Amino acid sequence: MKQYNRVMFVTGTGACRAPMAAGILRECPLKRPVEVLARGLVVLFPEPMNQKAEAVLISNGINMEGFTSTQLTEEDFTEDTLVLVMERTQREKVLEKYESADPENVFVLTELVGDELEIINPYGGVLQAYGLCYETLKKSILKLVNLLNEAE
Repeated sequence: MKQYNRVMFVTGTGACRAPMAAGILRECPLKRPVEVLARGLVVLFPEPMNQKAEAVLISNGINMEGFTSTQLTEEDFTEDTLVLVMERTQREKVLEKYESADPENVFVLTELVGDELEIINPYGGVLQAYGLCYETLKKSILKLVNLLNEAE
């Protein structure tokens, strides 16, 4: 894997899995500074993080206070930005919708790190579903940290 200066997690509305993933990665020990961002494919208006997702992060010692969802834009795609989505369909949408999206920099998180299943959207589910989403994200992100730290 090449070196990236930015890691951007992209999900549907950018208010649940993307900020959860960003919060987890920001707490991980990286060998060099990396900007960590969260974006949404469809953000009609900026909204705060999903309350259940935020509650799960807080219970795990991660504070995302003041977070609001942000629309993904053409300007977000740079040569040194790794774009990570949660589902294959999201990767397809990113590559279809954005001319500046490079297929070599856009990945499904779990596929990139060698995990089998996509990260299921807990939206609308019980708090435990968000907790399970957090645990699944954390496992994949710890593998991502290894890849980022090994990058030359």
